[in-house]
Amino acid sequence: MNESASSGSPRGLPGLRGVDHIGFTVPDIETAHEFLVDVLGCIHVYSLGPFPADPEFMRDKLGVRSDAVMEEIRLYRCVVGANFEVFQYSTAGQQRIPPMNSDVGGHHVALYVEDLDVAIAHLRSHEVEVMGEPTASGAASAGQRWVYFRAPWGMQFELVSFPQGKAYEAEAKERLWDPRNPGD
Repeated sequence: MNESASSGSPRGLPGLRGVDHIGFTVPDIETAHEFLVDVLGCIHVYSLGPFPADPEFMRDKLGVRSDAVMEEIRLYRCVVGANFEVFQYSTAGQQRIPPMNSDVGGHHVALYVEDLDVAIAHLRSHEVEVMGEPTASGAASAGQRWVYFRAPWGMQFELVSFPQGKAYEAEAKERLWDPRNPGD
């Protein structure tokens, strides 16, 4: 509920319901498509583009270089949760190395799986770089195990699993959205 507990008045963004999609840019949309569909199991829903150069639109609406050309956009559904909006741009001076999590703008996409070990074996069978061995979380996140992995273009993803829940849930007044029970 998006209301202040004390006043009953709305707080935050009016009408917010949740995350619709996660957008990211890739260097090669065909490689990304193969990874998202064949390795992760996402469903390609539709594509858009190419879009001709429009300097004012690119600069003013998207905050990218005015010479950027949006070659293609593909949208994917990844089971339950947010969709992926995947872009391929061409522009002079484009950064081709993804930021690290420690960089400003650094990020990762975490995917919930029922069995972490089975999911890791699947990634490795597709020659995906899995970053070390699973880590068991502690404190409020006890009950969760996780591991990072990289997409072919270097973007970081994470697998997480907490089939019996997390420790914080025992006494929490509010809970995080839970992919095990997406309607809650």
